[in-house]
Amino acid sequence: MKNLSVLGSTGSIGQNTLYIAGKFPDKFQVKALAAKSKVEILAHQIEQFKPEMAVVYDDKHAAELKRLLGPGNDVEILCGEKGYCAAAALDSADTVVSAMVGAAGLKPTLAAIEAQKTIALANKETLVMAGEIVMQKAAENKVDILPIDSEHSAIFQCLLGNRKQDLQKILLTASGGPFFNVPKEIFKTITAEMALKHPNWSMGPKITIDSATLMNKGLEVIEAKHLFGVSEDRIEVVIHRQSVIHSMVSFKDGSVMAQLGIPDMKTAIAFALAYPERLPLGQPEPDFGAIGALTFGTPDTEKFPCLALAFQASRQGGTLPAVLNAANEVAVQAFLEHRIGFVQIPELVQKTMLNHAYSEYPSLADIIAADGWAREYAKNLI
Repeated sequence: MKNLSVLGSTGSIGQNTLYIAGKFPDKFQVKALAAKSKVEILAHQIEQFKPEMAVVYDDKHAAELKRLLGPGNDVEILCGEKGYCAAAALDSADTVVSAMVGAAGLKPTLAAIEAQKTIALANKETLVMAGEIVMQKAAENKVDILPIDSEHSAIFQCLLGNRKQDLQKILLTASGGPFFNVPKEIFKTITAEMALKHPNWSMGPKITIDSATLMNKGLEVIEAKHLFGVSEDRIEVVIHRQSVIHSMVSFKDGSVMAQLGIPDMKTAIAFALAYPERLPLGQPEPDFGAIGALTFGTPDTEKFPCLALAFQASRQGGTLPAVLNAANEVAVQAFLEHRIGFVQIPELVQKTMLNHAYSEYPSLADIIAADGWAREYAKNLI
């Protein structure tokens, strides 16, 4: 039996995690649930799974959650960053699903590592912002970080049973998003509603926009660099429109191994939750006869400059990945709110990166300060 604390329980990853927990009640118990503001969904989750603790963004949402639950529910309700960290470090939980969106996931994930919990990681921003610090803390505390992102789960699975020193390259697949074949001159007309229509995956709004700009793949490059201990020069992004191959690795003898499956996050989530066991999810295999062909291509970083910006931030390191991430979060939110256009997302990120007073060997405090500076700078640009 594994006892779960689910951070980001009302998002896409969180809801799929709870689907798996509900499907296998003999294997998982839910001890804590944390969300931001979707209190009605959270209230239903609390009623179903009866956790010890629930966390929301602020006092206002905590009061609303208490009202929805009624006087008979004895779940402990907390709010804010301290609450999220408390859920991450809860004594009765042994596995923390880190699925909060954006930079907000960093401190709770670190709290879970300090409390020596197993981390099922979906919050890529944790490693983008502070990968060296996070991986060092995990090593010091002998904590396993198991990837939930389908691409990183695929890489992890391909490496199992192989020697790390035999790894040649990571081949990180990308669907290319909804605009891969759209001419660049059309990009100025792209709206948020258009960008939210991903061709293959069902995801939250932020990650869906990141997929449309290819920033999501850039963030995944930085995440893979830290998870698997390789330089970004040994990570290649490959466009694979069908999203059947979730990623590949090549070895020094020329062999390439791939992990395949339908584009559904439940498989990767279940693998991280139950590792090293595989659960009988009842997921269908890809219908290869219907698919017919698997195709591959090379990303165009002139059309999708966010990917090039992420590689640049990764190579330079220090505080720059945190600045990249923060500026992108601000830009994506502004785009979703119709305050900037699609092509302005990379422009805003690049301007923020260019004007940042870079620190090469930052502390956690330096990284958090850089994150705050980048947010303010990007907001002022808007």
